[in-house]
Amino acid sequence: MSKFGREDSTTEFKQQINDALEKEVVAFLNSAKGGDLYIGVDDEGEAVGVDDADALMLAISDRIRNNILPTCLGLYDVYAQEHEGKIIIHVVVTRGTEKPYYLKRYGQSPAGCYIRVGSGVQPMTTGMIDQLFAGRVRNSLRNIPAPTTLKLSFQQLKIYYQEKGFEINDTFLHNLDLYVPESERLNYAAYLLADTNSISIKVAKYAGTDKCDLIENQEYGYCSLLKATHRVLDKLEIENRTFTRITGAAEREQRRLFNARALREALINAIIHNDYAAEVPPLVEIYADRISITSYGGLLSGLSLEECLSGRSMPRNRELMRVFRDMELVEHLGSGMRRILNAYDSSIVHISEHFFELRFPMDSSALELATQASPEVTAQVTAQVTAQVTAQVTAQVTAQVTAQVGEFCREPRSAREIMDNLGLKHWKTFQRNYLSPLLDAGFIERTIPDKPQSRLQKYRLTQAGRQWLALGGAGNQEAVDGVAV
Repeated sequence: MSKFGREDSTTEFKQQINDALEKEVVAFLNSAKGGDLYIGVDDEGEAVGVDDADALMLAISDRIRNNILPTCLGLYDVYAQEHEGKIIIHVVVTRGTEKPYYLKRYGQSPAGCYIRVGSGVQPMTTGMIDQLFAGRVRNSLRNIPAPTTLKLSFQQLKIYYQEKGFEINDTFLHNLDLYVPESERLNYAAYLLADTNSISIKVAKYAGTDKCDLIENQEYGYCSLLKATHRVLDKLEIENRTFTRITGAAEREQRRLFNARALREALINAIIHNDYAAEVPPLVEIYADRISITSYGGLLSGLSLEECLSGRSMPRNRELMRVFRDMELVEHLGSGMRRILNAYDSSIVHISEHFFELRFPMDSSALELATQASPEVTAQVTAQVTAQVTAQVTAQVTAQVTAQVGEFCREPRSAREIMDNLGLKHWKTFQRNYLSPLLDAGFIERTIPDKPQSRLQKYRLTQAGRQWLALGGAGNQEAVDGVAV
């Protein structure tokens, strides 16, 4: 049997796109669990494939966006996947929170409202429509006005969108659903994404395994939630140390304290699904044996723990989900929890009435490497790598800054992103005192070396830079032996 199985209450197959597309999506939005719609799969669950997948995905997204109300941006995802050499289109639809959803041309009536029953779709009765409308969630970020009458600016948000290739026009904020419906007042989602706000993500670090000895307490926020997210991700990247054992002249065994991808997904999930209406932001706590990431709000009503762990997504804040999806911080709806549980078992999940917490234990093999590395060999290799990487770096770039830039540039970053990470505003100062020395030293490199001035230019950590960080980076002052890093 094909891996797609059979049609049921959460699965629908279509050999090709047809006029029933919007009905199927509306029915999933109005259902208890949402569902998966596969285009290019026949009624028996066998993949037959589609032609011109890119054009088809664009057409599907346009029809869903333009023909269904209330707006369901952030509640669906459309992407291509390959099966047995054929390309099919997967449309993931979550359960909506502003039911009933309906076909725009028919309005909120039995002709426009549909529900999933078994493997089929049926029109809703007037009574069902009234009941769903009465139970509609009223406190979504879209419906809550921004808690200020001061003019909000969105320069940071616009820069992020421009760097992703989006065009910014006069309808930018409207297109992102950042206004209260039928109003010219910005909503709470807009407030979270504005250049300045009162929201801050706290990162607390403790010396031991409990909260008795607080050694670091930092706030990341009071700016666009996107910018705050990147800053906390950078902090986690730094805390997620790599330990190395030198096994030979050219061989090293490396382990990180935590699965980097799982940590990233957990933080983004916590930020997207946090209940900001209660004015309680997400929290990151770093202990001697674990990292804890907590969001406020618990499980969304109607979503069971089993469904959550299986990857069935239901965004609490669809406006944020849409923006984070545009920024490619989220790959597909529901994919985050699946990635987390591919690396850790479900025992890391702790849910109470008001909180959703993930506790990531440190990798015991990484800690073992930390204790087994030969001090003599490590010091020798550290000195060699340090000399190679830092000989040309000017005294203006400290070891701490070098390590910060290196950790940040494990993934390609634009110059503007590096400047923001360092808290710098003046381009010439950044270029003269930081960027050029690190490039000249071979610590970082351009992603487009033949076009240094390209607007798409980014910078990434070199292999030599990775070695320097892996062998202790800024912490190896004795090996540096006075060389300015």
